[in-house]
Amino acid sequence: MNLVPFVSVDAMMRLVHRIGIERVLVDLADAVAEDFRRWDQFDKTARLASHSGEGVIELMPTSDGSLYAFKYVNGHPGNGRHGRQTVAAFGMLADVRSGYPVLLSEMTILTALRTAATSAMAARHLAPAGARTMALIGNGAQAEFQALAFKAVLGVDRLRLYDVDPEATRKCARNLAGFGFAIAAAGSVAEAVEGAEIITTVTADKRNATVLGDNHVGAGVHINAVGGDCPGKTEIQADVLRRAEIFVEYAPQTRIEGEIQQLPADHPVRDLWRVVAGHEPGRRDARQITLFDSVGFAIEDFSALRYLRDRLAGTGLAQDLDLVADPDEPRDLFGMLLRAAPDAAVSSPS
Repeated sequence: MNLVPFVSVDAMMRLVHRIGIERVLVDLADAVAEDFRRWDQFDKTARLASHSGEGVIELMPTSDGSLYAFKYVNGHPGNGRHGRQTVAAFGMLADVRSGYPVLLSEMTILTALRTAATSAMAARHLAPAGARTMALIGNGAQAEFQALAFKAVLGVDRLRLYDVDPEATRKCARNLAGFGFAIAAAGSVAEAVEGAEIITTVTADKRNATVLGDNHVGAGVHINAVGGDCPGKTEIQADVLRRAEIFVEYAPQTRIEGEIQQLPADHPVRDLWRVVAGHEPGRRDARQITLFDSVGFAIEDFSALRYLRDRLAGTGLAQDLDLVADPDEPRDLFGMLLRAAPDAAVSSPS
């Protein structure tokens, strides 16, 4: 029998706590960086999206020639009104040589972790040296993950929180209370960004919004733009984009889904992977405005699933699933079905 390890939501949470949340974020940042450094080995395509008035459902595939990975993920901003996650996901890792799956996992929690880890990994190269203060605009489901990743990877320990819903800010501050942050709740975006060296925008509304305006961004700031991730959904005023040096994961996807969908198709952007691989510098000077236009890319999910597979060994947390038919004789799939009849005896047709 060919059994496939499955990581449930409960098992994922137990594994994260066993390793430590901040340790997982650091490890994932390193795993994503490792795979970005071998960028040319991967198949690359913009994700396959099915859009509706309520949101989007996407498939995100990639392969490095040895392993294949895909993620199913949705983005439905209105779900929160019905007690559901705005983003939910699951993913699979498979062996390229046989085509057989080797891991199936929840990816709602894992995506939040890898998104935050990727943001912090990018900021290693783009944020001002020694940055410790971050404005966090949008305090929903992703906010705490972003805060902890920047703390674990960069040492950010001062947060300025703002959300249009004050209860979201109170929730975020409450959840982060035991993690060593100095936390200030702001009454506006302008108040939140005052004195911040890093600005993270991570709102959920599926619309072209101006969460961060040109008057909010001074010289030397790094902007981690996370919320805009599909056509018609943006957070940053276009004037800010024109002032900033913009870094992207995969330009053909980001030009459709990211903040740069607001700009002409030939507006120059830089590939983050080239910076991570050491081919190009990141931040060039202290007064430069840098912007990571983060939409999420399949290689990051590959990295997260690869890391998860490696950390599962010996934990006993995965559940084995009978997911792939495995007849004794590969050509006798129908015979396997017949032998599974409830009475364990099959009569020949008359």
